[in-house]
Amino acid sequence: MAWRGASWMAESVAPSLRAWWMRGRRVTLVPLAVTTSTKVDAALVREARAVAARWGVPFLPRRAKESVAPWLGTKAAALLVVGGDGVTLWDAEGSFGFHAGMAHLRRMRLRAGEPDAFVRVAELRAGDSVLDCTLGLAQDAMVASLAVGPSGRVVGLERSLALGAVAGEGLRRYALGEDSGLIEVVHADAREYLKTLPSRAFDVVFFDPMFAKPRKSQPAFDMLRRFAEHAPLTQETLEEARRVARRWVVVKGAKYTDDLRKLGLEDEPGSRFTDVIWGRVGPSVEP
Repeated sequence: MAWRGASWMAESVAPSLRAWWMRGRRVTLVPLAVTTSTKVDAALVREARAVAARWGVPFLPRRAKESVAPWLGTKAAALLVVGGDGVTLWDAEGSFGFHAGMAHLRRMRLRAGEPDAFVRVAELRAGDSVLDCTLGLAQDAMVASLAVGPSGRVVGLERSLALGAVAGEGLRRYALGEDSGLIEVVHADAREYLKTLPSRAFDVVFFDPMFAKPRKSQPAFDMLRRFAEHAPLTQETLEEARRVARRWVVVKGAKYTDDLRKLGLEDEPGSRFTDVIWGRVGPSVEP
């Protein structure tokens, strides 16, 4: 099995309820809920209930052909809609579903023996363990899973429950292949999660922070930014990651910015045709 969903007790997976008055009546809104697509049958309802249980969120029954648009902002701030084509995340401004995107192409190239910038900078090899502290849509995690192989391990942390659920459910349905390692999706704040780990727990710790300069690489990016963690990567968190890493802490940044230099990192040599830059730093020296 190439995926395992998990929660971390420091931040409960079950969303808190929010209530206010609307048109003279008290309305309770959950941040995230699960429902089915318009083509409702017993099997789909069972699957949707299972998704809701995995992520600790409510399941909202839906009648055939019933629109969920009126639910957004009244019953739930966002919805995971389970259908025959997978799980789609909806909010009042749009929707998107999990898609391998550029990760699929990068994995094809890696299988063909072509280099990948992340794999090169992190010096990933078979059997490695990788902690992706900013999972997002799991693009780099999917590449790492192929690089480390079935004897390796990738753990992806996602602070946003909605994004973690979309990525986790998408990975359940995506065939990584027998040549790829496990990707474990954990709903957690990386800053706090790192503090719970013993020193040298992972070969590589990786960050792709939501820096100030947007990098738009696929249609879901706008929605990703609405749900993603926007707190900057701090020197304190970087040092905690250095304690946890055995080989490298790798940080992805945006070209033509001082994102990496603010953290004391130098750009690693790379292609001049990309808008992405990479920095890395070795593990801290234990006292």
